[in-house]
Amino acid sequence: MDLDREKLSIIASAMEEAGQLAFEKQKQIHRSFKQDGSVITEADIAISRRITALIRKLFPQAGILSEEELLPPREDAEWTFVLDPIDGTDVYSQGLPTFAVSLGILDSEHRPVGAYIAAPRFGVASQSLFIRMDPGTEPLANGQRIGLSGDKDTVTEITMGSKAYRYLDFSRFSAKTRILGSTILHLLTLVLFPAMEGSIVFPCYAWDIASSHAVLRHFGMDLCYGDGTLFSYTDEMVFGRQPFRSALYAGTDKVREELIRTLPERRS
Repeated sequence: MDLDREKLSIIASAMEEAGQLAFEKQKQIHRSFKQDGSVITEADIAISRRITALIRKLFPQAGILSEEELLPPREDAEWTFVLDPIDGTDVYSQGLPTFAVSLGILDSEHRPVGAYIAAPRFGVASQSLFIRMDPGTEPLANGQRIGLSGDKDTVTEITMGSKAYRYLDFSRFSAKTRILGSTILHLLTLVLFPAMEGSIVFPCYAWDIASSHAVLRHFGMDLCYGDGTLFSYTDEMVFGRQPFRSALYAGTDKVREELIRTLPERRS
């Protein structure tokens, strides 16, 4: 059964408002830490509660996977909403601009098919960015269709996380790298900026990648492991809240092959 587009419009509006809420709170935000050492703020919690409550109301049969709330898994759900209230909480809590409020949608086979991403301080020739992609539709950036530009098969500039030195061998790599602090935005840059062709994601969770992954797949890009195997969302990730355990390479087939060759994972 398809998701109701009018209800999805309500979700989209709520996500855009959540981005504005995060923006307004950022200056006075208080930084604290979870048991695993990761950063959390009151904005993370407030946004998670607001969005999950709305999803429950509008789509009561859907599954919800949220970073900040331990919700019962719905293994029979036709759709699963995957929420990261603030992706890039560390940079957000320090007042930096590259954070995003992210909601992805997985179908019954755990394929990423929908995206709602609010990045209120990360505009492309504007002061903010909002991505909307309902399942089965074209992705929109601030209401306009996204058009790819640049050569997406040649590696000249990529994005990656700040802990890359722990995972990768840089001895054969000569292209430029960018580090933004948000995995969602790292992946999204591949379709927004002409000179960005690839990204490398380090071990994290479904909510850190699902929305941008959906947008990448729309444009024929994907994620794979270091052996070339395409990434997929396992039951352990979706129902068990487990992370994936090794680096993921993002881009077109050619870019992923080149990144695996020039930036292999370090041998343990």
